[in-house]
Amino acid sequence: MIKNSYKFLFFISMMIGTLIAVSSTSWFSIWMGLEINLLSFIPLMMSSKNLFSSESSLKYFLTQALASAIFLFSIILLYLFINFKFNLLYFNFMLISSTMMLKSGAAPFHFWFPSVMEGLSWYSNLLLMTWQKIAPLMILSYTISLNLMVFIIIASMLFGSLGGINQTSLRKLMAFSSINHLGWMMAGMINNENIWFMYFMFYSFLNFSIVYLFNNFKLFNINQTFSMFQTNKFMNISLFILLISLGGLPPFLGFMPKWMIIELMIKNNMFFTLMLMLFMTLITLYFYMRISYAALLLNHTNMNWTFKISLLNKSHKLLMIINFISLTGLLMINTLYFFI
Repeated sequence: MIKNSYKFLFFISMMIGTLIAVSSTSWFSIWMGLEINLLSFIPLMMSSKNLFSSESSLKYFLTQALASAIFLFSIILLYLFINFKFNLLYFNFMLISSTMMLKSGAAPFHFWFPSVMEGLSWYSNLLLMTWQKIAPLMILSYTISLNLMVFIIIASMLFGSLGGINQTSLRKLMAFSSINHLGWMMAGMINNENIWFMYFMFYSFLNFSIVYLFNNFKLFNINQTFSMFQTNKFMNISLFILLISLGGLPPFLGFMPKWMIIELMIKNNMFFTLMLMLFMTLITLYFYMRISYAALLLNHTNMNWTFKISLLNKSHKLLMIINFISLTGLLMINTLYFFI
């Protein structure tokens, strides 16, 4: 009980640190909010049930401390060179952008991200993939450099898609998937100030759904899905729907934010970058499909599907609601948009 209360306090402190960083008007206040967020998240990463959590926590702390030190150094340079030439200010903003990309795990600064996720529990990974990206991405949106952002977008799409091809660990697959989605968020960021946050909200919802399913069944490797989902057809369909929606295929909910970013990039004549992003997204769909491949396509002996709604437990009922939202969300949003 005491341990849970401490974790709740650290969770609240982590949220406060993020809100301080996002709402601050001073660079030093932003740095202070990031540090509060970092020091509050590390205790949440520790788990007595996972022997590798200490190693992941140390890797995360060292990487984030390095990024914070460079960020503080760039802030000091910014105040020193505020009255100097524009080139020096541009260099400082490039340095700040690079540190935020390191904190969020965008390629080519992603070297720490998959290995840290491999040693954490699923819910710690969920926080790392969603909440911990809010402050760095918000700060990154203040210092957008088009040339640097296009390079980071292409690198994130390449590393995020190609890095997940030969992975058998579900946590590493979700890590490379997160890197790939960061490329889409940054593409939205350079085209519209608010569209990337809408993409982030859809991504967080779908991520929560998949992590909830993986955590309930204690799934960590692809070969576990081969046996686990053969005995439950409802879970087969749930996993398939959520992964395809996360990949962004229509008519699922995950297609909505990608559709908006595609329209913006076409209007801004970013055809080459868009074609590369779409091609790399197809590769991510390949390893999404590979997770549910055996459960859906391989022949096996199984009992007939005779479940009843009253016999479903709470996790099944929640997954039914999530699947319904994922299947009909795009239709509901378009209908609402038509009436507005």
